Amino acid sequence: MKEKNDEVFSNNLVWVIGIAAVLVLFNQVMLFQISSALGAPALGSTSTSIKTFSNGDLESVDVTQLKSTAQTVAAVIDLSDAKDAQGVINAMIPQGQPEYYKELGISYDDPVKALQFLAYELYPRIKQDVSQNNPEVWNRYLALATTPVGISCEYCCGVGPISINAKGDLTCGCSHAPAIHAVTLYLMQSTDMTDAEVLREAMRWKALWFPKNMVEIGMKISGGDASVLNDVPTMVGGC
Repeated sequence: MKEKNDEVFSNNLVWVIGIAAVLVLFNQVMLFQISSALGAPALGSTSTSIKTFSNGDLESVDVTQLKSTAQTVAAVIDLSDAKDAQGVINAMIPQGQPEYYKELGISYDDPVKALQFLAYELYPRIKQDVSQNNPEVWNRYLALATTPVGISCEYCCGVGPISINAKGDLTCGCSHAPAIHAVTLYLMQSTDMTDAEVLREAMRWKALWFPKNMVEIGMKISGGDASVLNDVPTMVGGC
């Protein structure tokens, strides 16, 4: 009888060990998929970790370590209280008109009007002005915008997280590209924002113009269910 019990115990132990191994493997696969979705390094690689947004403080964000739009969102947008899709939307989709946009006559509440103004009115003149008359701001702009931090129109044109070349010329002709670069140049020229703060503004406008893609990133970061975004517009404003 004892031998039979020992045999049953041994068989059960084998099953337990097998199930545990499967769960460990499943966990590693899920971690790999999440890391890939966020543009993070694969498991086992060596890379500086990205500091996520914490306590409203952007001073500790090292923008030189950001390698994707997802990493930028995680670093500059506060998603700590986002428990569901609405929480992510509240955190990522801005409303109203901050003081620094009143001079331009644009607001978050009319992203299409803002898109047209930024792309076709502000961008040509501010690019010319800054590149010719303010080399310090121009070099700062190039240093940030030519890195893969997400200052781009990647969700309508597939250019990826960078949409200018080394000389500062656009690599895409859609309206979203000059618009997001106009925001970047304007804030660098007209405010005392840090690069991290400028990036946060760029991501806010990007979320207004590409709500589905950007909120989906936020959902993945916060651990929510991205399937609820099926009815969210993919793009606001024409290319």
